[in-house]
Amino acid sequence: MVSSRKNKTLYIDTEALSSLALVQEGLITPVTKLMNKAQADEVDETKVYKGVPFPFSFILAPSGRRNEEVLLSLKKGEEIDLVNEGYVVGSLIVEETFEIDPVARVVNIFGTCEESHAGVTKTINRIGKIAVSGEYNVTYPIISQHFKRVKSLIKSKNAKTISSIMLNGSPLHRAHERVLRQALDDCDLLIIFLLKPFNTIDGLRYDIRHDALCKFIENFLPQNKVIVVPLETSYIFAGYNELILDALVARNYGCNRLVVGKNHDGLGLYYDENRLNTIFDSFKNIKIEIKTTETYVYCNQCRTLVSTVSCPHGSHHHIHYHSPSILKLIENGIMPPSILVRREVSASILSALFPNRFDDDLQEIYYALMPSSGIIEKPSQEDFYVQLMGLYQTSSLT
Repeated sequence: MVSSRKNKTLYIDTEALSSLALVQEGLITPVTKLMNKAQADEVDETKVYKGVPFPFSFILAPSGRRNEEVLLSLKKGEEIDLVNEGYVVGSLIVEETFEIDPVARVVNIFGTCEESHAGVTKTINRIGKIAVSGEYNVTYPIISQHFKRVKSLIKSKNAKTISSIMLNGSPLHRAHERVLRQALDDCDLLIIFLLKPFNTIDGLRYDIRHDALCKFIENFLPQNKVIVVPLETSYIFAGYNELILDALVARNYGCNRLVVGKNHDGLGLYYDENRLNTIFDSFKNIKIEIKTTETYVYCNQCRTLVSTVSCPHGSHHHIHYHSPSILKLIENGIMPPSILVRREVSASILSALFPNRFDDDLQEIYYALMPSSGIIEKPSQEDFYVQLMGLYQTSSLT
């Protein structure tokens, strides 16, 4: 609905809208509303809200001259429209407005205000100096749709043990596969939260990662035990306390377990003396089990995928699943060896990144190189890449 301008208007970006919808849907409970000044100050100081760890206050303080003018003019009980990209997406009944320090808020989120830190500059530019609290209602169907879908599946399966994983998958490699399979071993349902950042600077687009993940699930995992949910990661997920928010979202989706790699940034700070001390050791009130997984490599002596803990051979025998390096191969049009990325996954990604790579020559190249059953059919680019990797793996018997 286009703004009628009958009410005063606050202009919010899609990141703010997504965060508001996430809270409205109950997915970051115990946070269920915008915090007023007293609540915000207490949370920023104690990092606790209603007895549950929460790393920073949940407030709405949009930047911009017009927004600041409106915020300074608001009175308690006044109703205002929330507008995103020219459309009214919700409304808010004003409880109070109060000043905040944008720099202090950035430090609460990221642990630093250094501009060299990814996200700091962007975030500080989108935070204003005046915050508003009050009851609100927003419309953002994507979050409620997926929440209802998960709840319906849990109920229909009568699932008791529900595991979750936060996955970027850029790209999905063999070590990811190992973690997913291990998570499936002892649960009734696995929820894969596929991260969907608002600003993708590095890495594959969400749709490409989603299609590749679904291709893997369809062919190599029990589909009735896995569901993929997009998790829009706004700026509130970008800080060093990301794991707390991940745990809250997973728990409120109905999960009782969150699977986390031991190399996760939020855990590494607490890992020493052969004992894993996680951020959750300090906060016992998030009722979700945290299950950690080892770092996996391919050992050319063991000739299989192994954890760095169980392998007796040195690191010079290890092939590492370094996502940025694997992604560089893919971005340059090179199929990673199938020891790194399953060929069906590589084929899905490359055909999306280079849709017109072979123009009209694909069928000619395919039938000139590949073994055939004699039935002439038009192959897709994915078919071509899958068969091409098969040729790479073919060896002479002499």
